Amino acid sequence: MAQGFLFFLLFSYIISINIHACNQIERCSLLSFASTLSSPPLNWTSLDCCHWKGITCDQDDWVTHLVLPSKGLKGGISPSSLRNLTHLTYLNLSHNSLYGSLETQFLLSLNRLEILDLSYNHIYGELPLSPPSSKIRTVDLSSNHFFGAIPSSFFQQASNLISFNVSNNTFTGYVPSSICLHHSPFIRLLDFSSNQFSGNLALGLGECSKLQVFRAGHNNLLGLLPEDIYNATKLEEISLPINSLRGAISDKIVNLTNLKILDLSHNQLSGELPLNLGKLSKLKFLTVDFNNLEGTIPTSLMNCTNLVELCLGINNLEGDISMLNFSRLSQLTKLDLRYNNFTGMFPVSLYSCRYLKAIALNRNHLEGQIQIEILSLKSLSFLTLGYNRFTNLTGTMKILMSCKSLHTLSLDGSFMDEGMTFDDGMVDFDGFQNLRVLNMAGTNLTGEIPVWLSKLKNLEILILAFNQITGPIPSWLGNLPRLFFINLSNNRISGEFPKQLCRLPRLVYAPIASQVDRYEFELNIFGSITTNLNFQPSKLSCFPATIDLSNNNIVGDIPAEIGQLHLLRQLALYSNNFSGVIPDQISNLQNLEVLDLSMNHFSGTIPSSLASLTFLRKFNVSYNNLGGPIPTSTQIQTFTTSAFEGNLKLCGAPLPNKCGSNMGLDEDDTNSKDLDNEPHQLPWFYIFTALGFVVGFWGVCGSLVVNKTWRYVYFRFIDNVQDRLYVMVTMPINTMKRRLRG
Repeated sequence: MAQGFLFFLLFSYIISINIHACNQIERCSLLSFASTLSSPPLNWTSLDCCHWKGITCDQDDWVTHLVLPSKGLKGGISPSSLRNLTHLTYLNLSHNSLYGSLETQFLLSLNRLEILDLSYNHIYGELPLSPPSSKIRTVDLSSNHFFGAIPSSFFQQASNLISFNVSNNTFTGYVPSSICLHHSPFIRLLDFSSNQFSGNLALGLGECSKLQVFRAGHNNLLGLLPEDIYNATKLEEISLPINSLRGAISDKIVNLTNLKILDLSHNQLSGELPLNLGKLSKLKFLTVDFNNLEGTIPTSLMNCTNLVELCLGINNLEGDISMLNFSRLSQLTKLDLRYNNFTGMFPVSLYSCRYLKAIALNRNHLEGQIQIEILSLKSLSFLTLGYNRFTNLTGTMKILMSCKSLHTLSLDGSFMDEGMTFDDGMVDFDGFQNLRVLNMAGTNLTGEIPVWLSKLKNLEILILAFNQITGPIPSWLGNLPRLFFINLSNNRISGEFPKQLCRLPRLVYAPIASQVDRYEFELNIFGSITTNLNFQPSKLSCFPATIDLSNNNIVGDIPAEIGQLHLLRQLALYSNNFSGVIPDQISNLQNLEVLDLSMNHFSGTIPSSLASLTFLRKFNVSYNNLGGPIPTSTQIQTFTTSAFEGNLKLCGAPLPNKCGSNMGLDEDDTNSKDLDNEPHQLPWFYIFTALGFVVGFWGVCGSLVVNKTWRYVYFRFIDNVQDRLYVMVTMPINTMKRRLRG
């Protein structure tokens, strides 16, 4: 009886396990998949795979979801192992480090799959000819290594496709813009950005009646925007930046009344902005900078009261912007109008845009003064006004110093010929406490570097180049705790290189991970710190640690303490009056990329230790008084002769004159060249000298040793010579003594 009861319990337990356990074939498939991963372990150990992490089963215990995003998985995708998950509807392995290729047979086996997300991995190969199933709704293969053209057959069975994202791969060919004509009429998101697509956008997007987002930026697209795109009236975003699109923006764009984002920047668009652009009342982001647009800003644009960002920079736009009523754009946070031909005053209506964080107006023809009302912009952190005709620099600085949120201030090339009331105008200075970037280059500033800068404890970038600044470099610059970029070039600064500058904390000590500066500018800072339009940094970390003191009147040595600046990447000291030797300690700057010491009075040799600087991309010591051999390294020899010319005693590659034993130091250059031109010739001079000594010595001394008679004659001759010399010297001396006594 008891044995029967135990058998009944065991049978019930086995039945319960079978009822609630996942399918064993699927369990084995999942374990096979896990075995291909090198790290980390998934800890799938229990019998019931339906309770494993990342696994979801339906009521019949079939695996329907495999969701393991951002788990640090590494290894190859094994199509054969996952092929047996025939009930899978949701596969998400995104943001891992998986590799391998997708096979058509693998996708066909997953004939119930609705969501496929393999984004942010290392999967490669061409896209399969067919989608996983006719039920597929979302495909995200972005940020992988797929290549080749997208086969048109991929969409033939994808009639339920809603979202298709293949951005950040290397796909080529044409963008499949006809996707909605016959295959996927319900598509809402198409993202082809950051690939290598080329050619024109074909017609067909107008048939995408449900399309909300269309992205194809960062490609090689040509031609005009397809006319029928303006029929896709559900569109909320069109993002096509960094292509080669041309032509005008059609007036038909006002049909897209749901449009919130329009990004056509970095193209070749021309013509004028549509006059009725203001009908796009839902527009939040309008970005058409870096084009060839002309004409004025349409006044109707002020009706787009939901605008958050308005970027029209780098065009040929014109007109008096002070006539525009920006106060209606109450949500505006960023305004970029730089590099145009705008005229007028600083728009007073901007002072009403209380959420403004960034204003870029540099490189226009604006004039007037900055009013104290700008202090109403409590969130203003980015302001560039350079190369305009603004006046009253001192008044402007006194106002802006009270902008508590201001991080970036660029006034280069404006306020010309005013000079600046430095410390006299900054009595009880306590402003700019959050300022990180200050650019006052090219404004003809006079006097010495103002002391009030010493109070800017958050300053990281200081640019005072192309002015008329005199006096020495103040030692307190070396005490600014966050300063890492200094440009004082093209001034009349004198004195020596202060040793205190070699103690800049940001150039001496590497920050710990928690202190790494990840600050991002509200707008790209091109044209404000650098005029290179191809260099568009958005982060402070994009700027290399730099000390640029070129084109001044600085004298003396480079202090040996320079070797403490381990994080320095650019050192430019050319066109000064430096003297002495190049300190060997520069070789401690292992991160150095630019070293320019040209047009000074350095002497001695180029330290051989500089050969250890392996990151140099620019090196110049021309027009000094250097001599000796150029250090040999794979890096230094890559520079042209122009980097060394003007040093008559330098020798060695890449210069044509080769080095002798002491070439370039104290010995005659001609002799050295003669010796060096015959490197394999025997040193006959030394051979004959030694031979003559041997023959002469043993010719005399040898005969004296061998012949006794000759020896007596020789020593008698020496005695006679000695006696005669004694008489010849002694007699005149005695005669002179007698005369002196008399």
